[in-house]
Amino acid sequence: MHRNLRRRDFLALWAAATTGSVVGAPSARPLDNPGDPMSATSRPNILYIMADDHTCQAIGAYATLLKAHVRTPHIDRLAREGVRLDNCFCVNSICVPSRATILTGEYSHRNGVYTLNDAIDPNRPHIAHWMGAAGYQTALIGKWHLQSQPAGFDYWDVLPGQGVYFDPVMTAKDKGRRRLKGYSTDVITDRSLEWLQARDRTKPFFLMTHFKNSHAPWQYPKRNEPLYDGVTFPEPPSLFEDLSHRSDGSREYGFRVEGIHLQRMTAPNYPTGPLNVEGLSPKEQIRACYQKYLRDYLRCVAAIDENVGRLLDYLDTEGLAENTVVVYTSDQGLYLGEHGYIDKRWMYEESLRMPFLARYPREIPAGSVRKDLILNTDFAPTFLSYGGVSALPASIQGRNARHLLAGLCDVKWRQSMYYRYWMHCSRPAHYGVRTRQHKLIFFYGLPLGMKGAEKQTSKPGWELYDLEKDPQELKNVFREPAYKKIAEDLKAELLRLKDELGDSDDRTPEVAALREATWKPSEPS
Repeated sequence: MHRNLRRRDFLALWAAATTGSVVGAPSARPLDNPGDPMSATSRPNILYIMADDHTCQAIGAYATLLKAHVRTPHIDRLAREGVRLDNCFCVNSICVPSRATILTGEYSHRNGVYTLNDAIDPNRPHIAHWMGAAGYQTALIGKWHLQSQPAGFDYWDVLPGQGVYFDPVMTAKDKGRRRLKGYSTDVITDRSLEWLQARDRTKPFFLMTHFKNSHAPWQYPKRNEPLYDGVTFPEPPSLFEDLSHRSDGSREYGFRVEGIHLQRMTAPNYPTGPLNVEGLSPKEQIRACYQKYLRDYLRCVAAIDENVGRLLDYLDTEGLAENTVVVYTSDQGLYLGEHGYIDKRWMYEESLRMPFLARYPREIPAGSVRKDLILNTDFAPTFLSYGGVSALPASIQGRNARHLLAGLCDVKWRQSMYYRYWMHCSRPAHYGVRTRQHKLIFFYGLPLGMKGAEKQTSKPGWELYDLEKDPQELKNVFREPAYKKIAEDLKAELLRLKDELGDSDDRTPEVAALREATWKPSEPS
């Protein structure tokens, strides 16, 4: 453990049995691992920085295929001085639902935010209400994207919807709607630093700084235009994947590099300039599109990193770094050409996995790496633990992961996770279970009346991946006889999790009927 909190002291805090309640919750349950019962003025500040669509593959600290080219020194600093989570996952990999889950600690079927078209209920209690009740000064600055006006924060200043990259309009709780000059990520950081400077210093702060970067169409600031000139990025092994191993449920769907993305990039009005593919073969066009995609995207990522550096510099200058929990993450992962895809939504690893880097010098060992299955439902209860809150609202479905970030082992921690993508738009609706070694996915392909979903159904199908032998998910082994017992066990675990989380198929018997009618592991389709 770190010098400022001896291991036995932290273990005592972790093991202590305390009781309490949280304002805004009808009832409460004990924290899985109670937090530090310190006074409000001595508890740590929390700075939560979230980018949009910033995938692990584009962070140097994750040492992926792009490690020789990605430039994220300030984000990487958090990994050197804190912890990197390698198995942090999103339970519904799309922007609006993920943000709602992070706030509430609930799955989509509980918080009511299933798709991009759903709004969070302003009266629904969430992390800002609870942290405020615990004595924190709270603020959210940047991308909100939850359709309704923010509630529960002492202060907020947000982009409308997606917002724009240049000269963004922002709406503040105390200043109304106005246009601010500059690059969006710089502006959001400026506003965050202004709030920090003017905050009530008698209280700890809980600040959520949310960047628009690096969401499409990947417009970078002019200063980053020279970055990556002349660089040829390595291609992911699955850029030209043969999808014949896939089930009928996924094979024909999704946003691919050679499809809509290539069409957009070659248009004369593409924001960063059109891609010229004249005279190139179809395969050469895909390769050229991939290179431009990476170049634009990583220039956007560089702007995030620059501004993370500004925030960390402020904490250093003000003497706040030792007593501030800093978390850097994204709302989900993103495809950078893997499986030939762009965008997210799928349960495959690049979309499912979220980056998560955290630093708290008093408690988190520097340079540590965790492999535990941690979900975005766990963020809210973990923050509450740092805030000294001794009981969780009964609505929260996640678990407090503070002790894991601090380097402790937990043999009772989850060994599996449940995922569900509801929107059924360009990618089929599906759900599944992931363990440390395997992943089972059921593509049911029904809209189920979800807002924004396509009315047309898609073909159902099952897929099973052995993540230990096949981390790239290039071989669906659902029909292989050697995996029949594993498939049966995973299905049982999937149904157990669905019941435990309150998302059984009892409400949608058509899904249950399709699930059972198509369940034929090790048999040809």
